[in-house]
Amino acid sequence: MAFDLKKEEDVKEFLDNLGIEYRFGCFSEKRPDSCHLLGDYLEGVKKDFEKASKVFRSNCDESHYGRSCYKFANYSFLGKGLKQNMDEAYSYYLKGCSAGDSDSCLNGGLMCVSNTPTNIQRRKDYEKGLELLEKACSGNNAFSCYYISGMFIQGIKDHIEKDMQKAFDYSLKACNLGNMYACANVSQMFRKGDGTAKDEERSDEYKKKALDMQEEFKQQAQIEFQQGTPQT
Repeated sequence: MAFDLKKEEDVKEFLDNLGIEYRFGCFSEKRPDSCHLLGDYLEGVKKDFEKASKVFRSNCDESHYGRSCYKFANYSFLGKGLKQNMDEAYSYYLKGCSAGDSDSCLNGGLMCVSNTPTNIQRRKDYEKGLELLEKACSGNNAFSCYYISGMFIQGIKDHIEKDMQKAFDYSLKACNLGNMYACANVSQMFRKGDGTAKDEERSDEYKKKALDMQEEFKQQAQIEFQQGTPQT
């Protein structure tokens, strides 16, 4: 049957059928990917965050589906659909990280090293934090590589020594993965000879790369604004 997605009743029927399909795939066929899609459906379409959180948690615990661990950890961190619980959030970020989800590694690492208002009561653990962030970076998480580079640029007293060569290596990887701020840092490092040999030509190359990314970001933001699409 063909759906006319310009018609409200067809859209409703289409979405209802999606829900049936995901439930069947999850509960009857026991497919972790369908369970995760069901969680996304409950979250995005039905706005039933409590049920969504239960689906994500179950799919993480029973099937070790990394992305579901990540989603449930976010729910626990934010208190979305359930009571806020920082220890539970961290635990599920670790589960997601172990299951290969780089965003889980990133968020778990940030919980170890940062002072967000919701995380202020947690004791910092820079060694574990760096371990998780490096795992995220190894999984090609651009922000994680960029964040680590910042840690080595500044250094952290009694925990992490300033190391411009490591900072350069992590910045370069983050830039190559698409982080424009890292590209700007790489440009500066080539210009000053911080962590690498001075090279004006390469400095200009990475400056241009950063500016191109910035322009692309602005254009995309403008398109989303014109289309009325909320930025995530």
